[in-house]
Amino acid sequence: MSNQYTRIARDGLWDNNIVLVQALGLCPLLAVSGTATNGLGMGMASTAVMIASGLLISSVRGIITPQVRIPIFVLIIAVLVTLVDMSMNAWVHDLHKMLGLFIPLIVTNCAILGRAEAFASRNRMLPALFDGAMMGLGFTLALVLLGACREIVGSGTLFANAALLLGDWASSLELVLIADYHGFLLIILPPGGFIVLGVLLAGKRQIDRALSARSRSVLLQPSAS
Repeated sequence: MSNQYTRIARDGLWDNNIVLVQALGLCPLLAVSGTATNGLGMGMASTAVMIASGLLISSVRGIITPQVRIPIFVLIIAVLVTLVDMSMNAWVHDLHKMLGLFIPLIVTNCAILGRAEAFASRNRMLPALFDGAMMGLGFTLALVLLGACREIVGSGTLFANAALLLGDWASSLELVLIADYHGFLLIILPPGGFIVLGVLLAGKRQIDRALSARSRSVLLQPSAS
């Protein structure tokens, strides 16, 4: 059982990461990741939807016929996104205005529907819940990393306006890393999102190659001795 949850965690966070491996959800990823705070807000909203949708779809998988499963999955996701959208509008209104239309567009995020079809509809509730949490966390980490890179290079700040999302205490997270920095506009604009994403994808491939080479060398050591 523990091996199953370990595999789910590895898939969500690294081996099958929604952004860095599957390259899904790129529309909100590139549109709202101008800052780390925006990336964190969108990631948290998407994670909440993934967890709740996985739990609900797994709980009703036995009564959904194959012919209508996709429309029902979309309906469940749409209801959950509406609840998240209304909640953010009520409690974090300023951030809600910054993210704008991209919160409702979580419905069209094929990663959420894909996990519902590939995992939640075929597994029990607890693994489905855990899978949604890990996939959402991996998506959030990619959003925050991309947003942080773009914000640092583009504006010289980190977690600007974090208090809008996390409350007044998060004002201590708002850092000005480079004083009197005039910014690098290209990185903040949508083309900059593609550039930084390409760098992150290349970096992940290099890390995977290094880890693979290291594991092969470890396996060969006993035979060499």
